[in-house]
Amino acid sequence: MAPEKPPSFSKSSGPEQRRSSRFPVVVPLEVFWREANGAEFKEQAQASEVNAHGALLQMKIYPTTGVEAEVTNRLTAQKARARVGALRRTRGGEIQGIAIELLAPDEGFWGLNFQLRKTSTELLRLEQGIKSGDMDPFILREFRDAVDYVRKTAWAVQEWRERQIQNRDPSTVLSLLTLERIRRATTLTHDLLEDLKTQDVSRRTEGVAELQRAVEQLHRRLGQYFAGED
Repeated sequence: MAPEKPPSFSKSSGPEQRRSSRFPVVVPLEVFWREANGAEFKEQAQASEVNAHGALLQMKIYPTTGVEAEVTNRLTAQKARARVGALRRTRGGEIQGIAIELLAPDEGFWGLNFQLRKTSTELLRLEQGIKSGDMDPFILREFRDAVDYVRKTAWAVQEWRERQIQNRDPSTVLSLLTLERIRRATTLTHDLLEDLKTQDVSRRTEGVAELQRAVEQLHRRLGQYFAGED
């Protein structure tokens, strides 16, 4: 039997009392709730603005304001309890979505994309603070490169999960990650060459012997790709 239509409810979109900043992260969800008349609903939803306390959801059918719902992250299968808030509308009256508040605030519920977006914002603020101080440009560049590498690796992990859930071939993600490693290795090699020109490094320097063996192995493997070329 098809579920009954939820009873009418107020569609006010008054000001929200946010306790932390929201981030534009898309998270696919499944929402289950029971209306006051006993009718049960299970709807697919998409969270588009997220923080540790809640999110803004887009759905085909919206719950009544004030009801509690069980929310499932479709990427991780993690579940959480939430209270449904008011609809948010544009100035023209169009529905943007409905706000929900997690009964127990949880940043981890929203997955890697949210944590990555939040961390990236915090790191950007940290970078601005570093720039305003007396900071060695070399150290600042190392910091930015490390952040960029972590960001792209986390994206690859999340993309892998999403493609598995959608029954899409995830192998292309590994190809993109390999290309990123090649780019980073090339940049790191050039930077290392510059360091070796200016720093006091010898065969007794810690790690140099291991670096030589690794470079020799890499050189032999790369040589196979160009064998027979003039």
